[in-house]
Amino acid sequence: MNKISVVIRNKNQSQALDFLLKNLTNRYLDDIEEIIVIDNMSNDDSEKVCNKYGARFVQIQKFSYGSSANLAAQSASNDIVVIFSAHAYPVSHDFFKLITNKFDANSNLAGLRCLHNKNDYKNYINNVSSKEDPNISGVIFCGSAFSKKVWQLHKFKDDIRTMEDKEWSVRVLKNGFDIEFSPSIFCYDISRNYKQNFFRFKNETIGGYQLWNIDYSYKRAIKNLFANLFRIFKTFFLEIFYAFKKFIFILYFIKNRPEKL
Repeated sequence: MNKISVVIRNKNQSQALDFLLKNLTNRYLDDIEEIIVIDNMSNDDSEKVCNKYGARFVQIQKFSYGSSANLAAQSASNDIVVIFSAHAYPVSHDFFKLITNKFDANSNLAGLRCLHNKNDYKNYINNVSSKEDPNISGVIFCGSAFSKKVWQLHKFKDDIRTMEDKEWSVRVLKNGFDIEFSPSIFCYDISRNYKQNFFRFKNETIGGYQLWNIDYSYKRAIKNLFANLFRIFKTFFLEIFYAFKKFIFILYFIKNRPEKL
């Protein structure tokens, strides 16, 4: 039977990391053999949190998405590597058992995508394969599993700016390996500020162009700008409108309170 190494990518998320490690050690300790935290030079209490739960703490000094994924695979002792970000955590009680069963049943399996949002659920329920849709049905490097044996043949790209998981999915599929869904449910719990969202937007624009051939033109850029401005103004006026509606309702409620039950 295959065994599981859980690897967590982290940077200054000690509170989220504490919750994830607590979840893993309290609920899934019988299903996993080791926990490793790949840390991007955090200056908070992340290392203390790792020591608290007995997780191995490995720092990466020159971070890139591909290099951190390669370090995750290199650091893992087992063939099944389940990778998380510190702000995500498994939910379903059989999360890791389902992953192990899938790898035990298919020796050609390169990776598994677990479920966390509506796109995952739709493709899983509609049985849309990774070959049909490698973007949604391929692995993502948060709440997914991959084979270290396949990784040894096909390393992750160190120089890719983003979408290292999607690029790897496309590449291993072309080389004849399988990527499947696992009905293992996890939560992706993150709230990004404007600066972080813009950073993600830049990376996804470049990655989308390089990997999916999503091209841009001046016309499309201007159209997107006006669409965004329209959405902002629409949201702004709706927020004001319903703020006053709530205020008027409260005034009415105060004046005409129903009897308490």
